[in-house]
Amino acid sequence: MRVVILGAGPGGYVAAIKAAQLGAQVTVVEAGEVGGVCLNRGCIPTKSLAASAELFMKAKELPKFGIDLNAEPVANFPAMMERKNKIVDTQVKGIKGLFKSWGVNLVEGRGRLMGPGKVEVLKKEGPEVMEADRVIICTGSRPAQIPTFPFDGKNILSSDNALNMDGVPESMIIVGAGVIGCEFGSIFGALGTDITMVEMMDRAVATEDMEVSELLEREFKKRKIKLVHKNTKIEKVEVRDDGVHAFTSTGLELKAQKMLVSIGRSLNSENIGLEEAGVRKGKRGEIIVDDRMETNVPGVYAVGDVTGKMLLAHVASRQGIVAAINACGGSAVMDYSAVPAAVFTVPEIASVGIREFQAQKAGIEVKVGRFQYRALGKAHAIGEIAGFIKVLADAGTDRVLGAHIIGAHASDLIHELAVAVRHGITVRQLAETIHTHPTLGEGVLEACEAVHGEAIHIPKEK
Repeated sequence: MRVVILGAGPGGYVAAIKAAQLGAQVTVVEAGEVGGVCLNRGCIPTKSLAASAELFMKAKELPKFGIDLNAEPVANFPAMMERKNKIVDTQVKGIKGLFKSWGVNLVEGRGRLMGPGKVEVLKKEGPEVMEADRVIICTGSRPAQIPTFPFDGKNILSSDNALNMDGVPESMIIVGAGVIGCEFGSIFGALGTDITMVEMMDRAVATEDMEVSELLEREFKKRKIKLVHKNTKIEKVEVRDDGVHAFTSTGLELKAQKMLVSIGRSLNSENIGLEEAGVRKGKRGEIIVDDRMETNVPGVYAVGDVTGKMLLAHVASRQGIVAAINACGGSAVMDYSAVPAAVFTVPEIASVGIREFQAQKAGIEVKVGRFQYRALGKAHAIGEIAGFIKVLADAGTDRVLGAHIIGAHASDLIHELAVAVRHGITVRQLAETIHTHPTLGEGVLEACEAVHGEAIHIPKEK
């Protein structure tokens, strides 16, 4: 079985390894570097910088832990960037090593479909046509280019540009208080940048639970990250000698040294031969696939951002595994019912399953349990008392339908609850599972107990 994969991001490289494990002859075509946006311009570099920024914040609090410094900590931004680049390079080499170990052929170039069983690769030395029994398209996405915000890489920045700046800006307007905007707001706010965020919706991270948004906004306010311009649209931008000037729909003029635009992504479905091959696309340019990740053209699959499903690296990886299994003659389907997601702000956010406002809108009766970080001994020990764990259970069956965490290590804690949602575990079953003390994970147990008003460490209501 000859499998050709277009793109080596978290969907493509995982699909390649899985197909190789299943005995296929695999070729991956990649125009850039393996790892795609996630590894090179997204998940890994941003989390590397976030780790540095968070440690810088912690360093300022060391006296609270009984550790005295002889001087104030200083953020060495070039060193942070160098560390980020080394981490990325290590991960890139790791993927290439995996390809070599599994016999995956990596071809540098841009691939496009030429019809049934044929892929053209545009390489530096000229085009090459490859024969393929199966094709998996994993071409990803890029920052959306909006005419109001013309990226110049210097003053008006995309998320890609922000990861390659020479220094920490004095001030920054961030357009969009979604996941990307809030993560960069956390990073640069911690490093001393005066942050002003502008959001069209009525709250930050509007896809998350409302209580999560409220707490994040409070924590941002404590750190002087300004999100005062909600329900606001920027209608005009001018780059002047003294910085970037933004004019809002509410009549305000904002000014900063830099502007970061984080309001959406465009799907990379152009110029890859979809029309020639007869592959169907949707209104946003997304490649339409079924739950087996197969397109309307037999033998042609698509995974990751380009499908327009859930633009998350771990979703792309699972889609890649499903596509590879099916491409190699197996049978697998995608299940999106219990996809955990995380936002790497300070504090972290993580969620899985249904939100409370979604349950209300759908007419689903739920019981809710909440537990505050400040009631956990471990949270006090590590100096991380801001946050809560919230669990939603079906009022009739007691099954966990959703969970929302904001606080330290939220991205690690969510997986126990993802398993619960995925497998229909009840809150009583979780609450009866012994959790290690002292840990933040005890908060999951207590939140489940709180669904029935039985949490040990919540005072009795009067």
